[in-house]
Amino acid sequence: MNLALSEKKVREHCRTNAVEVSALEALPGGGVRLVCASGQGADLLRELLKKKLMTGEVQRTRLRADRPLT
Repeated sequence: MNLALSEKKVREHCRTNAVEVSALEALPGGGVRLVCASGQGADLLRELLKKKLMTGEVQRTRLRADRPLT
């Protein structure tokens, strides 16, 4: 899920609600992309943070090279 919050705030919400984070990625345009380790945790945070959910497409940082590194 994409959230219009800082990484620090998202980590606080996860810790407070005992939701394990699988991945947390800062988005170039602001906000973060959160992947929870369980669907239950994701559902809980989606409900709690519904006003901070980002809709539509968001730009992400490229993590892989365009061509092999060899």
